[in-house]
Amino acid sequence: MTDYVALETDARGVATLTLNRPEKHNAFDDALIAELTGKLKALDGDDAVRVVILTGAGKSFSAGADLNWMRSMAGFSEKENRDDSLALAELMAVLDGLSKPTIARVNGAVFGGGVGLVACCDIAVGAPYAKMALTEVKLGLVPAVIAPYVVRAIGPRQARRYFQTAEAMSAETAQALGLLHEVVESEALDVRVGDIVAALLQAGPGALAAAKTLVAITDAASPEERDALKRETAALIARLRVSEEGQEGLSAFLEKRKPGWTNEDR
Repeated sequence: MTDYVALETDARGVATLTLNRPEKHNAFDDALIAELTGKLKALDGDDAVRVVILTGAGKSFSAGADLNWMRSMAGFSEKENRDDSLALAELMAVLDGLSKPTIARVNGAVFGGGVGLVACCDIAVGAPYAKMALTEVKLGLVPAVIAPYVVRAIGPRQARRYFQTAEAMSAETAQALGLLHEVVESEALDVRVGDIVAALLQAGPGALAAAKTLVAITDAASPEERDALKRETAALIARLRVSEEGQEGLSAFLEKRKPGWTNEDR
């Protein structure tokens, strides 16, 4: 196992994953992809973990795919390249589907596949100099694996432009398009991320996971599925109301106390 992804988890259950190839602007190759995927899966299965933060070491968040790695893959067969691309697709799917809240702490530039990582996180906060670009067409390629997540974030109209022009987006433009939720001054980045983490820790862990599922099923529902969606959402809230967590949350509210999951004594 390499040390391409640093992991720190604090006493509150807040896990920070840091892409740790600053000399390569945190570009990813097969080793980093495998390591990040493995650590995300482990965090997802750890009940003590409440929130996951993804960030980059050094001046960049991620430069996307390592070009030397991509050059080496050009010498492999189409099947081998497909298998390799599926590993990246698995990483994106695992991050996108994580049952814990995820925050992208965008500390610097983001290119190519790195934009996919940001788009897969639930919440993204960036510094003013965190420019982004989808540069694949300049290499004769397309952002294929990350496309479902980026298009979902910015919409097909904007994707048509930025997938083809490969032009850089300022942090402000990325916010306007939906890739970033907020842009804050660099010295305030950790404070703002900390505020968001504190808000998430006030919520029930099961409710947070259910909220992510709710958004996914609502977004994916076609007009023909609206009746089924009505029944599914009604069943979801019914399950939560009678769950141990739901009962604790309602009782705490009525009794004017903090619910047990806030762990404010830790």
